[in-house]
Amino acid sequence: MVNSILKAPDGPPSDVERIKKESNYLRGTLTEVMLDPLSSGIPDDDNRLMKHHGSYLQDDRDLRNERAKQKLEPAYQFMLRVRLPGGVATPEQWLVMDDLAEENGNGTLKITTRQTFQMHGILKWNMKNTIQRIHNTLLDTIAACGDVNRNVLSTSNPYQSEIHGEIYEWAKKLSDDLLPRTRAYHEIWLDEEKVAGTPEVDDIEPMYGPLYLPRKFKIALAIPPTNDVDVFSNDLGFIAIVEDGNLVGFNVAIGGGMGSTHGDKATYPQLAKIIGFCKPEQLYDVAEKTITIQRDYGNRSERKNARFKYTVDRLGLETVIEELENRLGWRLEEAKPYYFESNGDRYGWVKGVGGKWHYTLFIEGGRVKDYDDYKLKTGLREIAKIHTGEFRLTTNQNLIIANVSSQKKKKITELMDQYGLTDGKHHSALRRSSMACVALPTCGLAMAEAERYLPKLIDKIEDIINENGLRDQEITIRMTGCPNGCARPGLGEIAFMGKAVGKYNMYLGAAFDGSRLNKMYRENIGEEEILKELRVLLSRYAKEREEGEYFGDFVIRAGIIKATTDGTNFHD
Repeated sequence: MVNSILKAPDGPPSDVERIKKESNYLRGTLTEVMLDPLSSGIPDDDNRLMKHHGSYLQDDRDLRNERAKQKLEPAYQFMLRVRLPGGVATPEQWLVMDDLAEENGNGTLKITTRQTFQMHGILKWNMKNTIQRIHNTLLDTIAACGDVNRNVLSTSNPYQSEIHGEIYEWAKKLSDDLLPRTRAYHEIWLDEEKVAGTPEVDDIEPMYGPLYLPRKFKIALAIPPTNDVDVFSNDLGFIAIVEDGNLVGFNVAIGGGMGSTHGDKATYPQLAKIIGFCKPEQLYDVAEKTITIQRDYGNRSERKNARFKYTVDRLGLETVIEELENRLGWRLEEAKPYYFESNGDRYGWVKGVGGKWHYTLFIEGGRVKDYDDYKLKTGLREIAKIHTGEFRLTTNQNLIIANVSSQKKKKITELMDQYGLTDGKHHSALRRSSMACVALPTCGLAMAEAERYLPKLIDKIEDIINENGLRDQEITIRMTGCPNGCARPGLGEIAFMGKAVGKYNMYLGAAFDGSRLNKMYRENIGEEEILKELRVLLSRYAKEREEGEYFGDFVIRAGIIKATTDGTNFHD
């Protein structure tokens, strides 16, 4: 029930709202256009709908100019993303994803910052077969993109296995229960016959409605003291409260999000704010009612201002809390104490409860592929063939080989040694704390390189940190090809957002535990200026830091950059 006092922003609906309205609950003409043999692409309207099915149409931008000269259409291909709540996959599922990457993709898998598999390079003619084979492993791609609730994150830290298992089940339940109810996905990709007689609107999408949400919606569950999911960067965050080894409930945080637009001060990254506490059995109720507030009051006119963070900031936090509690029919309890230590992963072997072992493998940029001197993809495939536990994809783009018995540990260690798989401890702590989005050549939004460039930039930054005795000092560094925030750059102690080819805005000052945003330090600079600035900054940090002081805290204390106390003063 919409509160008559509250209202969404005025203005005509965006074109995406028209597309959703005319789509017949996300069907559009996808069935027909995917069979069209005349083009490897699809119309824009249908591509907008494809996001709700877990995919984007892209083209290889490295080839774009050459193909245009030859009067050929762009090298169209699809990115496909799996819905994988909590990032947990079986060895059998890993093997199928590995096969599909080879047979239908570009030969690689990308571990995303939202704990799931992403494949690139899939041709239109192979999409249906790919989705069906994923479905046969009991996975799917529903709602992995689009204006709906996306993949639900949960802490992957392996040393708290019992609590992790419980939180994972809640993440999976949330992911399943918040799915769109339309059968479009099953009809288009899985050949389910359409049932005669269309149900009433409220029966098809009782929560989302026919227009779904104004923009994407993200949920994460964190288990203190680890904030590996960057819980405050989500539209809705749940912080697990554990007392005497038992999960008693969750602190609730609302209104986070990372994306912004260069030069537009009406857009900004924002951190979610804690509004109270709920019991585990109240989790779905809180999530559903929060989503319906965004459904009813989000901005459907300007998509760049359509995320829930802008709804919260526009209406006011107290107003949103009141509306949420009205819809719930009960009040949230007072938030309970907690603390976070970091947002990184623990590398190497860790023994958890029940005598099981967990190995966190460092995967730079989350890219699983074979290199000339490093057979990462082949080694993981061989491990998957004998592994009887599971794989856990982390939000830091790394991989945990989890729940390994002492007997299997020996054999898996032998395979890791054989293929040179490593926890990355020979790398600098800076490199192990790095993240990058895909960017060029496949992302249509990218203005600059990220995944392909950041490792090369870190090579040069490592010379500086080695000179200053900082090789083992963890500093979070993140790079994106644009300001949309896929690698959560607003939470990097050092971060770079692409502005143009070879040019980046440089940001400093986020908190190491993910509780404070950074702020722009230098605008539109290239590699030479980046290294010049970092040489000065890191030298000062090495000489002037206090004991235990993180880099993000140091640059604020030293007056190098102002603290961003809220997303609304991100540009100040």
